[in-house]
Amino acid sequence: MSGGLNSLKTTASAGRAPLDASINFPEMEERVLEFWSKIDAFKTSLAQSKGKKRYTFYDGPPFATGLPHYGHILAGTIKDIVTRWAHQTGHYVERRFGWDCHGLPVEYEIDKSLGITGPQDIEKMGIKAYNDQCRAIVTRYCSEWERIVKRIGRWIDFENDYKTMYPSFMESVWWVFSQLYHKGLVYRGVKVMPFSTACSTPLSNFEAGQNYKMVDDPAIVVSFPLDNEPDVALLAWTTTPWTLPSNLALCVHPEMKYVRVRDAKTGSVYIMMEARLCALYKPEDTGAYELLEQFPGSQLEGKTYKPLLPYFQHLKAERGAFRVLCDTYVTDDSGTGIVHQAPYHGEDDYRVCLKYGIIARDSKLVCPVDASGKFTDEVPDFQGQHVKEADKNICDLLKKNGRLVNHSSIGHNYPFCWRSDTPLIYKAVPSWFVRVEDIGQQLLDNNQKSYWVPKYVQEKRFANWLAGARDWAISRNRYWGTPMPLWVSEDGEEVVCVGSIDQLAELSGVRVTDLHRESVDNIEIPSKLGKGPLRRIPEVFDCWFESGSMPYAQSHYPFERAKDFEDAFPADFIAEGIDQTRGWFYTLLVISTALFGKPPFRNLIVNGIVLASDGQKMSKRKKNYPDPMKVVESHGADALRLYLINSPVVRAENLRFNESGVKDVVKDVFLPLYNSLRFFDQCAGSRADFKQPGSVAGAGGGGHPDSDNVMDKWILSYSQSVVRYVREEMAAYRLYTVLPRLVSFVDNLTNWYIRMNRKRLRDAEPATLNSLFYVLFELSCLLAPFVPFTAEFFYQRLITFLDKQPDEEAASVHFLALPCADESAIDDEIEFCVSHMQSVISSGRIVRDRNTLPIKYPLSRVIVVHNDDRVLQAVQSMESYVLEELNVRQLLVTKDKEAYKVSLRAEPNHKLLGAKFRGAYKQIQENLRALPAAALEEFQRTGRLELPGGHVIEAAEMSVSLRADSGDSGGSGGGSSLDCHVDQSLNLLVLLDITPDASMQREGLAREVVNRVQKLRKRAGLQPSDPIKIFYRADGDGDLSGVVREYAEFIYDTVRQPLVSLEEAGQVNLQQAMAHEQCKIKDSGSLDLWVFSTASGDNSAQQQQKQSGKIPLSSAGSKDEVRLRFGQEERVLKLRNPADGSLISMNRLLKEVEVLFNLIESGQEVRLYRDAELKTLLNAHTCDSTEELGQKTVYVSLR
Repeated sequence: MSGGLNSLKTTASAGRAPLDASINFPEMEERVLEFWSKIDAFKTSLAQSKGKKRYTFYDGPPFATGLPHYGHILAGTIKDIVTRWAHQTGHYVERRFGWDCHGLPVEYEIDKSLGITGPQDIEKMGIKAYNDQCRAIVTRYCSEWERIVKRIGRWIDFENDYKTMYPSFMESVWWVFSQLYHKGLVYRGVKVMPFSTACSTPLSNFEAGQNYKMVDDPAIVVSFPLDNEPDVALLAWTTTPWTLPSNLALCVHPEMKYVRVRDAKTGSVYIMMEARLCALYKPEDTGAYELLEQFPGSQLEGKTYKPLLPYFQHLKAERGAFRVLCDTYVTDDSGTGIVHQAPYHGEDDYRVCLKYGIIARDSKLVCPVDASGKFTDEVPDFQGQHVKEADKNICDLLKKNGRLVNHSSIGHNYPFCWRSDTPLIYKAVPSWFVRVEDIGQQLLDNNQKSYWVPKYVQEKRFANWLAGARDWAISRNRYWGTPMPLWVSEDGEEVVCVGSIDQLAELSGVRVTDLHRESVDNIEIPSKLGKGPLRRIPEVFDCWFESGSMPYAQSHYPFERAKDFEDAFPADFIAEGIDQTRGWFYTLLVISTALFGKPPFRNLIVNGIVLASDGQKMSKRKKNYPDPMKVVESHGADALRLYLINSPVVRAENLRFNESGVKDVVKDVFLPLYNSLRFFDQCAGSRADFKQPGSVAGAGGGGHPDSDNVMDKWILSYSQSVVRYVREEMAAYRLYTVLPRLVSFVDNLTNWYIRMNRKRLRDAEPATLNSLFYVLFELSCLLAPFVPFTAEFFYQRLITFLDKQPDEEAASVHFLALPCADESAIDDEIEFCVSHMQSVISSGRIVRDRNTLPIKYPLSRVIVVHNDDRVLQAVQSMESYVLEELNVRQLLVTKDKEAYKVSLRAEPNHKLLGAKFRGAYKQIQENLRALPAAALEEFQRTGRLELPGGHVIEAAEMSVSLRADSGDSGGSGGGSSLDCHVDQSLNLLVLLDITPDASMQREGLAREVVNRVQKLRKRAGLQPSDPIKIFYRADGDGDLSGVVREYAEFIYDTVRQPLVSLEEAGQVNLQQAMAHEQCKIKDSGSLDLWVFSTASGDNSAQQQQKQSGKIPLSSAGSKDEVRLRFGQEERVLKLRNPADGSLISMNRLLKEVEVLFNLIESGQEVRLYRDAELKTLLNAHTCDSTEELGQKTVYVSLR
């Protein structure tokens, strides 16, 4: 890649090779990575910033049991941007990578690979052997993670990473727990919890909320005959038939109305809620039942009924089970209004049955389901069956016993295990809990002390979760995790909580170096109460407790560097996905609040979820998304970064990932950006006297360049406005506002400033380039945190134009401080003028496109209508640019709307006004449509409008837009044909006079000729400065030759060479032409163009082309030539290289076709065919040699 990354350390202009016309961005990035590695860029940047103000960042630890997906890449990119920004704004930023090593993700993988079905299998193989297996896979993908994270451009420390399985980390977790325990915030209890039968462990409520799915479950109505009225049955509804064997009671709402009805079909008498009769009878079936009695639910309280199944019927006498209870949690929106109570399978069931004494906190559990989700021998009819599989058999038994009244199915959202992706059940499990409910108000208060982006996630989603937060079950009946440091006597009365390795050694006399179960389970602590040895409880910590402890544990707090930690706590910044509102964000806050009474972080960015292109969750099994690294290899990491962070996903919204979007970023942002650098490089590189004074500070040591040119002033002002804006918004962590402004900056630089000033910049004195250099230099610094590879590439190229090369402190753009806005360069008036000029030009282009009027063809006038003198004066001040860019002869600005049939129209905000006026809004809309122009103009001035009925509309609730009738218009030139476009954002109307004019048509033809010459010169690989000679031949009915002669001066000024008629040139050897094109000019015949190089010596463009092996175009007719046709365009190509006579290959022919028809940036596959119908494909397999294509036509198509 000529002039590519080999220029990273090239400083002498003599050694600066020109930049290629095209660039391979992934290859460029790989070479930047090599450069960073060579200078050890990340470590060097940390060393340079040592001693500066600390900026603390916590990296949420991922599991290393799989490779990074787009969610990881997105969050990692956000973290990288913010931490780079912090570094480049004068901070010392440690960035340590972390790994979540314990818990279900690891154990589940081992269980699958070893065929483990339950705890008994693990006990059989031994805990040490099992944990050794877990330890072995934890780092399976660590090296891949490091490679991918680095390839994405993220700078983070892998050498000093933290792992939750390190003894130092685990010891700090013990300390955290001991602090909570001694504060009285830990207790042991029995609670109904979400339970993963696949993983044989309970989950916390926030884990259960992470993976809901729509499922179909049975929905059955079951009868419960009353003891004192056997012919009358209570009806209960459930979607979990497997819980019916554990039924101990029924619950009704005490105040809602219940009814006794006789079923017309069976004669059976049922009791159910009146509002829920629809669960059994269709509303129109009024004769399906007879209403016998109506009464409140409280009248049912205490009534006993016949147990559904016999398994626990002894509890009727022992505990008063199988009776009706009352509670207001019963609703009238589903079921029958009578809820069956299985107290050890439902939280409300447990609470109500405990209140009525049917169960006690210390009573034996009625929970005949084991850790694998199978029925125990307490339920012999279904013993060994998984509860979900037993649903059908239970229904069959109930039907056989005459207790099944109705059987249907229901689709509803149901929680699944986040790791095994299997349905959860609810099951009572003895667990250790943190008293979250006791600190609930503190959690809400501390939540308000942090700054979240976007704020609504903090104030709505997270605050609502905190308001309903329940005690957190932190124990897990598993093996691979941090053991809970509780040693308990056999009777449970004496408990010792250990907070460190030293304390354990002091209490037990045993010192360990590892804290996993195999190392501590057998350690005993002597009782101080004479109760015998205390033994450790078998549970381990929930891995979320470990990740919530990471701020302390990663630093081995409080055992090492305690003051360093305390000085840097809370963290300045964290970032993760929106799913962590019930995960890491929550556990961080709970533990920090419990320990120190303050939030764990100051600033937080929440990102949304990256979905597949069809809106579904990305799935390896479905293969519904492209491999992230394949995307990087094809388009580059910077393109992927920019695609992700310049999307709604950084506002915590979802993003449907589409690779074509990444490709568009390359096309719309990176290629124009590269071309801007290449243009500057061409202009400055051709002038030996172009040097910028000074080193890198201020892009040359001083302030901004001075220039009298309005466009120079504008781009300098605009660039500084962007610097100011980006600094302000980044200080507020609003990436979603920053990236659109930066992309707009690139567009303004490339598509406005450079394109409109190309000729001036190329031809004028070297000092003319100072503004462009300054802006490119500042842009490279400003882009550095966002697109680090591209910024580095720009920087290394630009510093070769400094007269004093930077030292090691400035060896990389990422070592520099980010620019501060130069307020003296900001000119709001110039920016105002140019923005309105851009609006006029863009609107005019829209009109041209709509009327198929290429910009090459001049028009007579453009008319700008606006009611503000300042706007009209701004447009008038930019007249020369408007005329040139729109190729019109005259600019008119006016307030006279009527002259051009322009009207005002009210644009109400329907959402705001509909909510404000409700039923009256329909009439208000009619009133708005009838408003006269004077009323709308008054509203524009005052921002207030009063309508009949006293209805007032404020400025934020309505806007006023311009409308114009297209077609013939009087104006100032009756009979003219005008077409218009309105820029609604500025309320600016632009009309173009599109009346045909013969003289303007001829000027358009001259511009078309110039366009063809420029394209031909580009295809020949010639630089604008290469000396050439151009010959032409015009054929057909049109007067092309006359146009070329008439506009000879214009053509010469643009092309910088005269066009010589072949007929007047005498003897010309066309075979020596660098390039030839035969093209049809619309309605004017055909034009042949030949370009010859007039350079001499080995460095001539022609010699360079021959040496590079490029195949020139030629005239048609030879057996060594092929005619190529793409749509209406034709080209003739030589099949042999004039340099050595070698025959072109099919692959080379394809590449030449891409160049000839300017298809390189199309993003589509180029295909060749032998026939115009595009049926016979032409490639290396179907064509033995390109020689057979001589004197034939080949057809080009895109796929």
